[in-house]
Amino acid sequence: MTKHENKYCPRCNEPFECKVGSILLCQCQGISFTDQERDYIRLTYPDCLCRKCLMVMKHEISSTAAKEKMKTILEAIRKGKQ
Repeated sequence: MTKHENKYCPRCNEPFECKVGSILLCQCQGISFTDQERDYIRLTYPDCLCRKCLMVMKHEISSTAAKEKMKTILEAIRKGKQ
């Protein structure tokens, strides 16, 4: 029997249906994360997130990573000009 759970997102507190028993039908299907992104989310939140929050987290993590890369590049450029 397929296992579906009614849950509340620990990030936004909105209800959603987790379909862990039918992962291809689950609301998180199709959102891909790197191992680092997945670990970050897993360490930050104790349970599944709703699709909206997963998408926001994906964007936030990507933005943070991009900012860190840019910071590293700019620091290297500044050091090269000195």
